[in-house]
Amino acid sequence: MARSRKVTVSTDAHGHTAGWAETELTPATTPDPTAAAFFDVDNTMMQGASIYWFARGLAARNYFTTADLARFAWQQLRFRLLAREHAGDMSQAKEAALAFVEGWRVDDVERLAEEIFDELMAPRIWTGTRQLAQRHLDDGQRVWLVSAAPVEIGRVIATRLGLTGAIGTVAEVVDGAYTGRLVGDLMHGPAKAEAVTQLAAVEGLDLTRCAAYSDSANDLPLLSAVGRAVAVNPDGTLLRQARQHGWEVRDFRTGRRAVKIAVPSTAAAGLVAGAVTAGLAVQRRRRAG
Repeated sequence: MARSRKVTVSTDAHGHTAGWAETELTPATTPDPTAAAFFDVDNTMMQGASIYWFARGLAARNYFTTADLARFAWQQLRFRLLAREHAGDMSQAKEAALAFVEGWRVDDVERLAEEIFDELMAPRIWTGTRQLAQRHLDDGQRVWLVSAAPVEIGRVIATRLGLTGAIGTVAEVVDGAYTGRLVGDLMHGPAKAEAVTQLAAVEGLDLTRCAAYSDSANDLPLLSAVGRAVAVNPDGTLLRQARQHGWEVRDFRTGRRAVKIAVPSTAAAGLVAGAVTAGLAVQRRRRAG
């Protein structure tokens, strides 16, 4: 397939900044210019949080100390716990999590993201969700990822999966290096719906003919903005909302139903345990050296 890339940053009347990275693909069938699909990443397209796996990959390369990685995992856990009720605290937590790339070159981060995707993220892509995305591509529709993760990481994932592009949080860049600060708002909750609406206006999409997929009730604004909403591996609140609205539900997790519904909180706790374990392994390697 022929490909070309573009990264666009747009600010609306309210000062919200949305960034999307697009990888143009030649579709297998006649393109449908007004229909598209939007997929959340964490726990929808991928098991766990993409930025966490990115941090794990960096830890394996000795970019983090044990304390750094444990602190990062705590920030991610806090972000998940505060996401629904405390938007200000949530943004502070996410911005603190992005601070670890301060001073890094953008091209270095993208190179590392490609390596770490192949190493840690690719095995955690939900096969069922990937197949759902492929159906849209096969129908000649465009497919974007929509994630709170930095847009550069989203672009790498989208490119590796052969999708159209990614919408994500924009990290400030000066002279090709990250400052550690955000540009505009975190790509989360209502911001996702606003960004998709902006993208639809630019790309000539009819949102009533578009679909959105997510695991979290935090994405209700996005799911409500399109004509077809699908709950994928839903948390308890989203599952209830999906039933009330008659939305399709897809669950690709294994185990008993009670275990499935408990996954969001259990996974968050697992992030901390996994981070500490990885950090200790790095420390042991350093001591051994």
